[in-house]
Amino acid sequence: MTRSLLARDLEELGISPGGAAMVHCRMSALGHVVGGAETVVHALLDTLGPEGTLMAYTGWQDEPPDALDALDEVMRQAYFEEHPAYDPRVALSRRDHGRIAEALRTWPGSRHSGHPEAGTAAIGPLATTLTAGHSYDDAYGAGTPYARLVELGGQVALLGAPLDSVTLVHHAEAVARVPGKRRVSYRYPVLEGGERVWRTFSDIDTSEGALPYERLLGEEDYIEHIARSALASGFGRSGPVGEGIAHLFEARGLVEHAVSWIEQNYASADATDPG
Repeated sequence: MTRSLLARDLEELGISPGGAAMVHCRMSALGHVVGGAETVVHALLDTLGPEGTLMAYTGWQDEPPDALDALDEVMRQAYFEEHPAYDPRVALSRRDHGRIAEALRTWPGSRHSGHPEAGTAAIGPLATTLTAGHSYDDAYGAGTPYARLVELGGQVALLGAPLDSVTLVHHAEAVARVPGKRRVSYRYPVLEGGERVWRTFSDIDTSEGALPYERLLGEEDYIEHIARSALASGFGRSGPVGEGIAHLFEARGLVEHAVSWIEQNYASADATDPG
């Protein structure tokens, strides 16, 4: 697979020139790509054109453990004293987010939202708009890069990536008006005023899910369920990119569908039957 062939497939999939697109990519699903992740980024930028903006979810590969207090005293002290503060200029993107996220983080001219767990990197004319002012708390809700992607009429592209990787569903969880959301707190070292400090973050539970989806779906992944439902309802389309299957969602339609599904099924905290 070459840059020109990938760009052809991305255009046929429906990526909008001049728009904003968030990408999730599983490189191995595309086949043998000549030039690797760099080629995929170039093909995406070719399709979006000079007025388009590309964004990816980065996270932090070398984040400290969530359960710091469960470590023995020596190891806990080592983390507290010497774990580096989060710095998006050097902190590697999570490996399970794929190679494209790290390519975007390090791409010339890229901008990063600065959040260690929910952070995004973007390149293009709207990169600063998308990534500016990412709150440490409630990092998937209003005023975040995810909300701005929706406001800007952006798209979400899954290139060989599974449906359970649609991060924008977490934004729907955050803004849906339902009771009983599960929340988590965790601590990371960050830079504040040039000083390294440990800060406590508070957010919805994006690991297990903000709501008891298991009551409705059993072992089925709720993000995949919602994304598949959105495709079936016409809020996205599928097609080949390289040797893999890609999915493209309109961000606003996906979020509106996800919020509706969540609010319908969790209007009360005791919801037990799927809609």
